[in-house]
Amino acid sequence: MARPQAARRARLRGFTLVELLVALAAMALLALISWRGLESMARAQSQHGARDEAVLVLQTALAQWGADLDAAANFGNTPALDWNGRVLRITRQGTDAQGSPAARVIAWTVGLTAEGGSSWLRWQSPPLASRADWTQAWGAAAAWADSAAPGTDAAATRVLPATGWNVGYFRNGAWAVAVQAQALGTATLPDGVRLQLQLPPGPGLSGLITRDWLRPNWSAANR
Repeated sequence: MARPQAARRARLRGFTLVELLVALAAMALLALISWRGLESMARAQSQHGARDEAVLVLQTALAQWGADLDAAANFGNTPALDWNGRVLRITRQGTDAQGSPAARVIAWTVGLTAEGGSSWLRWQSPPLASRADWTQAWGAAAAWADSAAPGTDAAATRVLPATGWNVGYFRNGAWAVAVQAQALGTATLPDGVRLQLQLPPGPGLSGLITRDWLRPNWSAANR
């Protein structure tokens, strides 16, 4: 009878301390692997989310840029477009709050914000009713871009982070450096405008973005 009782005690003995430690170590290793996997997935999802958001912001900004250029026209005999190496000023035709035809001066530049960062900025004037209003707004747009921190102006909108930019014109069948309004001569607008925007490093988009705009009434036959 002693042998069956010894066998029963052996079956009820359970795990030894070493076996428990090995099991706990294995469970801890599995938990660590699972946590690292979840962390990697969360990081990848965050990066994809940041990129998707940056792409959406860029698309919205470029749509506004294109809409401003599409609506560019001279106000009487005023210039429709002017680039001085820092700011692009646009005379944009549109309507006022009552739906009556009215012009605005639009300006784009890259400058400092209140937080000390650098951003692509858009400024716009109120609706303009006279040549005197336009002259005042045209000068205000230049003064705004030349200020130390144009991003602090209440009339300015921070579009997206940027560290630099440049503008080129498509004229006489070739791309060239953009010129000031008086150099365009009798042409109200160049045939095309090339935007080159430098985005800072970050989790979203970065590097040089190039976007070409062509005048709506320009056709391939003009090439």
